[in-house]
Amino acid sequence: MTTLQTTPPGHDVVLYDSHCRVCSGAAREMRKLVGGQGTKLLSFRDEGVLDAFPGVSFERCEKAMQLIQADGRVLEGAEAIVRALGRRPLGRLLYVYYVPGLRQLADAVYGVVARYRFRIAGRDCPDGACAVHFK
Repeated sequence: MTTLQTTPPGHDVVLYDSHCRVCSGAAREMRKLVGGQGTKLLSFRDEGVLDAFPGVSFERCEKAMQLIQADGRVLEGAEAIVRALGRRPLGRLLYVYYVPGLRQLADAVYGVVARYRFRIAGRDCPDGACAVHFK
């Protein structure tokens, strides 16, 4: 598996889906935990956000949260959460994610929640611009 690389932002950036109530809630909690640590949380749906990170596509962001590390490496999904929170003292406990078997389980659970997130919690689109199609 090749690692996606994009323009290095010089600090960590988390891209989340602001139209998803689960994602927005997770971003609020993550902001409390890492916001003062140099990590920015941005909605990939905001104007110009994806333009700053070539190679990070809208489709990728639709499927999973993206963590763009300071050096431009991109991680996604459960691993993005682990790495973003892992810099906190208690967040290091999340590195249990890398234990064989647990990683696959966490990725599978994340994938199911991500795929059905709008069915689980609905959409938050005050402008009526949601154009998500359920599969």
